[in-house]
Amino acid sequence: MSQGNLKETTPLPLPTHGEGCPVRDVLDRLGDKWSVLILATLANDPMRFNELTRAVPDISRRMLTETLRHLERDGLVCREVTPATPPAVRYGLTALGASLMPPLSALVRWAELHQSEIAAARARFQVQVPTQRLVRWV
Repeated sequence: MSQGNLKETTPLPLPTHGEGCPVRDVLDRLGDKWSVLILATLANDPMRFNELTRAVPDISRRMLTETLRHLERDGLVCREVTPATPPAVRYGLTALGASLMPPLSALVRWAELHQSEIAAARARFQVQVPTQRLVRWV
């Protein structure tokens, strides 16, 4: 890679690696397919389950339930049940979840601004790297 492609940035503190790494622990949750979308959706207002299903249309009900449970377990989302028949359940961000919104919003904005550049880089890479066949070693 040529030096012209490298840009100087402010170095990030190096995370600890291995078990107990706080960065890995948090990114395991935020790096899944649905958590960021659900958190960003709940950033505006609390929502009922069916509202969330409509707001994130590609998610299955099962995956939405599972992701909400993980986010609740991690303290990012709270679940409020109002006694009724049937019970009314709303999901919203906790204070911890709300504190995640500024960096998460910055990441979402960055993704929106640079998605076309990333798509172009992927296309260039695909052209440069020919498809390789798997070789079975005997």
